[in-house]
Amino acid sequence: MKFSTKSRYGLRAMIELAIRYNQGPVSVKTISEQQEISEAYLEQIMSLLSRSGLAKSIRGVQGGYLLARDPANIKVGDVISALEGPVIPVECVNRQDPIECGRYGECVSRIVWERVRDVVEEALDSLTLQNLKDELMNREQPETEIKHT
Repeated sequence: MKFSTKSRYGLRAMIELAIRYNQGPVSVKTISEQQEISEAYLEQIMSLLSRSGLAKSIRGVQGGYLLARDPANIKVGDVISALEGPVIPVECVNRQDPIECGRYGECVSRIVWERVRDVVEEALDSLTLQNLKDELMNREQPETEIKHT
């Protein structure tokens, strides 16, 4: 299973907003520069995230984007789903709109695809933007020097 650049860039943009949470709107230009994403493509992504209710668009000279809620309340799975739709390895295990093939009732391999779907969903939903922000901040802390006496 491979996630598109839309999801990868969208997640990076949302982490950037999480880092700057409660500091006012962040411009697309700033996010673009920090995350090395094309402004035009990022604007499309942010529009989708705004429509999904995960980000808010603020117009005007001091405008930009904000998280729509606390980063601890936005799961990575929410971001991916907003940009990609449901995470499914094959159509027959789509929870929202399953497509049943002629073998649906006796298909043993469907068990594999359901488990893959469930594990991926669980992994994505187990992390929030706050978790990722904290991880990033911990990595950026300089290592303390150990002094030997």
